[in-house]
Amino acid sequence: MINNRISIILILLAVVLVGIYSSVFVVNERQQAVVVRFGQIQDVKTEPGLYFKLPFAFMDADRVQYVEDQALRFDLDNIRVQVSGGKFYEVDAFVVYKIADPRRFRETVSGDRDSAEARLRTRLDASLRRVYGLRGFEAALSDERASMMREVRADLQADAETLGLSIEDVRIRRTDLTQEVSQQTFDRMKAERLAEAELIRARGNEAGQRRRAIADRQVVEIVADAQRESEILRGEGEAARTKTFADAFARDPKFFEFYRSMAAYTESIGSSDTTLVLSPHSEFFRYFNDSEGNPPAATTTQPATGN
Repeated sequence: MINNRISIILILLAVVLVGIYSSVFVVNERQQAVVVRFGQIQDVKTEPGLYFKLPFAFMDADRVQYVEDQALRFDLDNIRVQVSGGKFYEVDAFVVYKIADPRRFRETVSGDRDSAEARLRTRLDASLRRVYGLRGFEAALSDERASMMREVRADLQADAETLGLSIEDVRIRRTDLTQEVSQQTFDRMKAERLAEAELIRARGNEAGQRRRAIADRQVVEIVADAQRESEILRGEGEAARTKTFADAFARDPKFFEFYRSMAAYTESIGSSDTTLVLSPHSEFFRYFNDSEGNPPAATTTQPATGN
């Protein structure tokens, strides 16, 4: 009898403990809780702590759905956008958001993050296309980029609020040319660089020709100056030589004649290849016949006598 009472007490105690356990739930600092009773939202707990609900989630009695109470992020990659110039670019972006209204979050997407992010992705894609389409590509690389992100954030915020979300930040991770535009841009830049190289080469050739022309002109001028100087010096030398001869002739005419004759001998018969056909009694050889240079005496031809 006592054993039966103990068993009943233990069973009742276990039921009470299980009931207490099933009626208690804890919300930590990174969570929010939505209490749903028979499919309807009964309460929302946004502060950390220990809370109570109806025990035993039987027949759809109180159920607790936890949602995050922290910053969340999702990325959207390779968004193809067209800028005002008509070219296409690929954009990578990410969004940071929070679940600001757990009740609305539960009502609109049943507390499913994937569904909420899918709707935000669609809106983000459309917003980026609109914002980029109003500007040129350079805007995304300039200070205007911050204002572009604010526009996108404002576009997203309206849709996010209908989902119980709050957009904390929108950022562009990458803005790049598409493969087709990249190749076109590369070809254009290559052509521009080649044209620039040809222009520099042409300018270099022109400068080289100009310098060569200047150098050639300077060479001609230097040679002409040198020749003129040479002619002047040669003339001065000839004048000095003539004056020297004249002075020498004035001082000693006989010696001067002797010197002139010796110079003529050296010039005419100094080479072994020179051949002269002259009479030994010619005026040219007068110093060979007489050291004084007197001309040879005239020879008298005797007429022949007849028998």
